[in-house]
Formats: sequence, structure tokens, C-alpha cells
Amino acid sequence: MLIEIKGVQFVNKGAELMLQAVLQQIQQHWPDAQLVLAPNANSSYLNRAKLGAYQKWSIRKNIIDLNGLSYALPKAFRHWLKRTWGVVTEADIDVVLDASGFAYGDQWGFLSTKAMAGEVVRAAKHGKKYIFLPQALGPFTREKDMRYLKRALPKATLICAREESSFNHVKQLIGETANLQRFPDFTNLVKGIIPDYYTDGLSKVLIIPNSNMISSRNQHGAWQQTYLDMLVNSVQVIRKMGLKPVLLNHEGEADGTICTLVQQRAAGEPIELITEQDPLKVKGIIGASKAVICSRFHGCVSALSQGVPCLGTSWSHKYERLYEEYQLSTCLIDANITITEIEDKLHAAIAGVDAPDVINSRNAYKLQSEALWNTIRSII
Repeated sequence: MLIEIKGVQFVNKGAELMLQAVLQQIQQHWPDAQLVLAPNANSSYLNRAKLGAYQKWSIRKNIIDLNGLSYALPKAFRHWLKRTWGVVTEADIDVVLDASGFAYGDQWGFLSTKAMAGEVVRAAKHGKKYIFLPQALGPFTREKDMRYLKRALPKATLICAREESSFNHVKQLIGETANLQRFPDFTNLVKGIIPDYYTDGLSKVLIIPNSNMISSRNQHGAWQQTYLDMLVNSVQVIRKMGLKPVLLNHEGEADGTICTLVQQRAAGEPIELITEQDPLKVKGIIGASKAVICSRFHGCVSALSQGVPCLGTSWSHKYERLYEEYQLSTCLIDANITITEIEDKLHAAIAGVDAPDVINSRNAYKLQSEALWNTIRSII
């Protein structure tokens, strides 16, 4: 059985953590399955080869999608490609596990939605399974997107909306169909690894920036003017509390630039910057820290699911829903927050992290993630 994990990469540590989470479940439930990964700018051949993954050959450029032609290729030729070059086509794949995280909706271009819709339709036609793992979806207001999705989504094997807003965005298109369900982010089952170099974590507060906070994608436009000031003010608050601020780059060059700006603008001694390549170690670092001030979704999930106090910022609906689910909406901060309010919220987050309702929520979501994989196992 060939299983493609779609939408993952090796630069964004959240996307790579989702990859690791899926790999762990494949090893547990389908140990004989063969892995397929598609190349992209953030998924190099060497990274894919280390996992023993076959390379998916995609015959698509912009609006032109010829992947349907792969089903017409002779099986002998496809077997030769696989055996000799490690290359497979869409026609060879038995199951697609779409772990895109947040790739389909108005904040993104229509090409990815169009390509996904075509792939879902073809999978259904040829008796293959296309499963959307829990992810943020929508909103969908563009006419072209709505047309593609209304045709395709009813044919998907399973659509897992990560939260209520995403569920409703899909429901508005296709109704409450049997294949549309809700499950939380599934990386909460992954155990982190604390690297040897990260010591005295309980004296440290991580600051995890996100370049999307100051991009045109941000639904909360005021952040473009205040975001960097908030991060610099957070450094001051952390030091005032007798703790050590540490910057953690959760994704690549753009976030690294923000980290550098904070280092340059914050007064006082130099701020440590961690750029860790292993997503399991990133999660371990978060889990070993006193608290986190975070703008990356999976950084927030890694903190909340491990019982680490976490103040979050938002650039899409997925953050509001996440903090509601974990009973911690008061820990989500807005663009006009003052330095005094940052301090008050950080103190409150640390004091309230082990409140009974908070503990119950994080335990409940781990149980739901286990139920997710039991559902998928029964389907496959």
C-alpha cells in the first residue's frame, strides 16, 4: 500500500511535526505501507530520501493539471519508474493523507484548492481514499473555489475539520454529510525530545514569532503596526519577572528576520536564539520551558497540550478556536495590548495552567486524537 502524506515540509516545524505524527501512526497501524512525498521548495530530495519516501511525479503547472493522464500510463511503465527511479504517479497511490494544516481558503490562492479538488474527484473515481487530516479550512467566498469544492468535497473519504469555524465553512458548502467530522490537531499525541543543550528551561520563557502576523494574510490588520513592539515589550516583561527570554525560530528565514529585529531592538544583554531543525526537539524545548509567548499555531498546540503556559497571538480564526477549546481564551492577546497587560496575562497564564478545566481539556483532546486514528484505521 502506497500512502502519500500531502502538505508537509521540512522548514516549517509545525508542518514537519505533523509529518512525524503521521509517520508514527503509519508505523503503528500500517507498518508495511510505503511512503510517498511530493517535492516542493521546502521539501528537498535529501530530506525525503532520509525517510525512504518515494517521490511523487506531479504533472501540473499553474492552472494546467495533467495528473489524470497518469492513470493511462501502462502499469509496466509505472512499475519501472517506481523500481528504477523511486518515482510514482498519482495513479500508483492508494491513500492520500492530506496534512496541509491551513492551505485551503480565502487567505490563500485558488490554485491549491483547484488542484486538490481535482485530485479528490479522481481518487473517488478510481476507488482510492483521500482523507483530510484535521486542519483549518476556509472561509470560502470566492466563486471559483466554491464551485470546485462543492463538486469535490462530497467525494472525499473523510474531511476532518480542526475546529468549529472550519467545520461550519465546509458545512456551508456541502451540508452535514457523513464524511465531514471534527477532530482536534493531532500533534498532541507526539512526545517531544529535550536536546542536551537546552538546560534550566523552567527559568526561560520562549518567544516564537510568525511573519504572517505582519503580512496581508492577517485578518487583524492592526498587528502590522504593533507586532514588533509587542515582542520587544515581552522581552522586558520576562526579564522583570526574573526569567530569561529566549527566541525560538519555528519556521525559516522570514521568522528568523523577526527574531533578529527583536534582538536588535530589545535593550539589555543579548537574547539567545534557537534554530532547531528537529521538530521533536522543538516540541521538547517548548515542553521544558516555564512559559511561551507564541504566534505559530503548532507552537501554541505544543505548549497547550503539554501544560505549558502560553500567550498567543492570532492571524486567522484557527487561533481563536484553539484557545477556546483549551479553555484559555484569556491567554490570546490583541494588537493593542500594553506592556502592563502583557505582564498581567503572563502571570495569570502561569498561575492558571493547572486549573481543573484546563487539565480536563488537554486530556480530552488527546483522547479525541486517538479516536481520529481509530477512525482512519477502520476506513483504510
